[in-house]
Amino acid sequence: METLLLKIIPVLPSSDIERDVAWYREKTGFELFYSDKMYAVLIRGSHAIHLQWHADTPGDPLLGGSVIRILVKNIEPLFQEFIQRGTVTEDAFKANTPWETNEFGFFDLNNNAVFIMEDLA
Repeated sequence: METLLLKIIPVLPSSDIERDVAWYREKTGFELFYSDKMYAVLIRGSHAIHLQWHADTPGDPLLGGSVIRILVKNIEPLFQEFIQRGTVTEDAFKANTPWETNEFGFFDLNNNAVFIMEDLA
């Protein structure tokens, strides 16, 4: 079975996850699905916005780049393709994350992070 691409989810930078979750809940009606000090997932209907801590410092996980998440169905064939292409290594796959996904990611030449994810929920 082939991988089916379902949607692209923006991951927006945030210098204060707790503050920004409260703002999105109040101002946009997006509800919290998952949150920790570094990351949050907000959902409204079938749409999602992800927030990731970003402070443009050496400890910043974004390292100055942007992030997107591509939601797919049947992630394994695409993961195997990306291993064959040399895009990722076998240890890049993260199964059954706390936010209920299987996923892998990589950086492009401009330091943008691209995550491919399969929703387990």
